[in-house]
Amino acid sequence: MYKIVLDKLKIMGEAKRREKLGLPPREKKKEKQTSKNQLNKILNKYPYLPFILGFSLLAILIIDLVNYYK
Repeated sequence: MYKIVLDKLKIMGEAKRREKLGLPPREKKKEKQTSKNQLNKILNKYPYLPFILGFSLLAILIIDLVNYYK
């Protein structure tokens, strides 16, 4: 009899076991997002963003250079 109960507990998932024991659901661990993860998230969403920023910066530098030597 003991072996049958033990086998049922092994098969039963953790959520069912906790419910049967009257325990609350397990709390999920929250990971802190670092700025590096945030930057990667933005770059994955907009892959051409570095090129757009680079070309616009280059255009601004060329315009300023032309206006300086006028």
